[in-house]
Parts: sequence; structure tokens; C-alpha cells
Amino acid sequence: MGTVAGLLLGAGLLLVWLSCWPRHSGPRPRSRWRERTQDLLVRAGAPGVSPGRLVAASTALAAVVLLITLGATASPPIAACFGLIAAGVPAMVVKARARRRQVELRSVWPEVVDDLISAIRAGLSLPEALTSLGERGPVELRPQFRRFADDYRVTGRFAESLDRLKAHLADPVADRIIEALRITQEVGGSDLVRLLRTLGRLLREDLRTRGELEARQSWTVGGARLATAAPWAVLLLLSGRPETAAAFNTALGVLVLASGAVVSGIAYALMVRLGRLPEEARVLR
Repeated sequence: MGTVAGLLLGAGLLLVWLSCWPRHSGPRPRSRWRERTQDLLVRAGAPGVSPGRLVAASTALAAVVLLITLGATASPPIAACFGLIAAGVPAMVVKARARRRQVELRSVWPEVVDDLISAIRAGLSLPEALTSLGERGPVELRPQFRRFADDYRVTGRFAESLDRLKAHLADPVADRIIEALRITQEVGGSDLVRLLRTLGRLLREDLRTRGELEARQSWTVGGARLATAAPWAVLLLLSGRPETAAAFNTALGVLVLASGAVVSGIAYALMVRLGRLPEEARVLR
């Protein structure tokens, strides 16, 4: 009887202790890595791909390359090196595609701003101005604005439709335009046209400056990438010879491969950081 009473007393004290801590019933906050990766996938034109699928694709590609290289060279260290290189290929492809699409979109945002100014000065409401971009806006952005138009027709909620449009675009320039429209819709104001005109001028100046800088440093970045990939291309060509595989199967060979991988990784990271222009972050997410 005393044991039962002790258990009941302990359970009661545990429940009282748990009641002192607030429970978070809402969704868990997403990690910074998942947010950045999802934005990257959206900018690359693959919004339906999740970060988990990207990791799964990288793992599968690494396993396939590892098995193929191991069968061709009979050298586990060499196969492991090329498996690690293959694991980073999907992320590199996504980043390159996102960067290329961002450059393309950067050149059409001034046109979007001009179309919005024309629509607003013509007397259209803000939802109608955004909807018109799905028919008369830049071709690259028409699908996103058509999706906004369909969503607004179904829900009739301008703020929620703007949030979904921001998620579909995942672009810092789009964030600034959308937040300006949201503030004007909620509190009113007559300076929206002036604000958009100033934003369009800044975007054109930024586009011109970036074009000049990228044209000057493109050959430097290309040369750095070639210098980083050249040793591994030579290793791939020589790995088919039995004496090469035997040399790298030793402890000294593993040390050489590990040192080369570390140096190549550091050199590539420094090249990417030093040779790329800073990108604007999404502060109005």
C-alpha cells in the first residue's frame, strides 16, 4: 500500500512540475540550413525538391561513383575521394543553376518595377497591378504572378497571397517590392510610385556595376576552378594503372590523398569566397 501511495505521489509531483513549463503547440522553427537550401532550390527552378531529397540524391550519387571507381581501380582510397567529390556535385549544380537564374531575373526586375508603376498610375488596384504582370510582365516571372492571381481569386486575401508569392520567388528584390505593396495596402500612402521609381533606378545601377565586375573577374574564377580540378583529373587518368592503385593503397598513399583533398577543399572554398560578388540577403523574409 505504501508503494502505491509513493508512486501516486511521484506521478502527481511530476505532473505539477510539467505544468510549470509552457508547451509549444505551433510548428517547429525551420533551421537556417533548411531555409537557405530551400531558397536555393526555389531560385534554381526546383521548388518541389526538398533539402532532404537533395541530400538523398547526393548520397546516392556518391555511392554509385564509389562503387564504379572501386571496380575500375581496385583502390578504396581513390574510390572514396571520387565518391566525396561526387557527393558535392548536386549541390554545385543547384548553386550554379540558381546563380544563373538569379542573374537572368536581376535584369528583368527593373522592368517589373516599371510595369507596376504604369499599372498604378493607370488607376489599377494593387492586386490588379500584380495580376497584370502574369500577362504583360517579363516572361521569366509570369508563372509566379499567374499563380498569385489564381490564389488571390480563390482566397481574396491579399496579405496571404503576397506571402505565398514571396515564397515562390525567394528573391530579396521581390521581398522589397512585396513589402512596399503590403504597407501601402494596409496603411495607405501616396509615395508608392516615388518609392518604386527610386528602387528601379537603384536596381539598374546595381545591374550595370555587377556586369562590369563579373566581366573582369570571370576569367580569374575560371582559372581557379581549373587549377583545383586539374590534379584530380590527372589522378583519374592514372588510376586505371595497377601500379598507381597499389601506390595509393598504402598508408603513405592514403596520407597523400587526404592531404590533397584537404588542400583542394580549402583552396576551392577560398576561391568561391574571394572570387564571388556578395549577394543580397533576404532580410524581409
